[in-house]
Amino acid sequence: MSAPPTAVAQVKLRLLRRPRRAGVAIAAFVLAVLLLAAAAPGWLTSFAPDGVDPINTLAAPSGAHWLGTDQVGRDVFARLVYGARASLEIGIGATVLGVLAGSALGLVAGLAGPIGDGVLMRVIDVLLAFPPLLLALLIIALAGPSTFNATVAIAVAAAPGYARLLRGQALVVRRSGYVEAAVGLGVAWPRVVVRHVLPNSLGPLLVLATIGIGETILAGASLSFLGLGPRPPAAEWGLMLSDGRDYLADAWWIAVCPGVAITSAVIAITVVGRDLQSRFRGAPRT
Repeated sequence: MSAPPTAVAQVKLRLLRRPRRAGVAIAAFVLAVLLLAAAAPGWLTSFAPDGVDPINTLAAPSGAHWLGTDQVGRDVFARLVYGARASLEIGIGATVLGVLAGSALGLVAGLAGPIGDGVLMRVIDVLLAFPPLLLALLIIALAGPSTFNATVAIAVAAAPGYARLLRGQALVVRRSGYVEAAVGLGVAWPRVVVRHVLPNSLGPLLVLATIGIGETILAGASLSFLGLGPRPPAAEWGLMLSDGRDYLADAWWIAVCPGVAITSAVIAITVVGRDLQSRFRGAPRT
């Protein structure tokens, strides 16, 4: 006797969920390794990221140097491990600054009334008209290249997207029944904003920010590749990728390894962020 249709549907759903569970688990593992490398790089390698060995320049991957050495004899694996901290500092720092600036701007726009909302949203629309990387390049061209300026530039480029999202959430929450009830009971408006509007508007923003960390890491690596981020001899993935582009024919590992690290980090963070987003929206747990 065949199983009821509902049972068959449940089995199919479980089979479809298995690859997604495996993908999220792998992404979480990659993210854990990335965080370990950033927090305690000495646990993963005994080489110094700036240790020069002229005798072993452009050495191929081996037991002594797992990912080979670069043009001045530095261990590529060690530089990848220590470079995780620099890349995460730019990615997380830019995301935090972008969320703070975007939250403030979006909250003011959502609660300021029609005139204030209209003015602020036009400013946000103008900023959104620029591609984020182009806007970051413009800011760095004015401020000068450095790690701090690159972080701020990426944050400014990311802030308008967060501002628009929080503004929409604030408008929805502002019209909700519990906010109207609090106002009707005579609760002061600043207290209503702090206790009701802001906490109930931040959920989607924080989930989007998790996904945004991957985008800011990629943007930071792009700026470093162009020479507008950390300065040599810093261990940073985008800078390593830039250093290795002239040696692709003879020592491909110098450029390929940081490229794989950037791609893996961005994909892992994005997968974990998408999973959090689906759970937050009430999608079936996987």
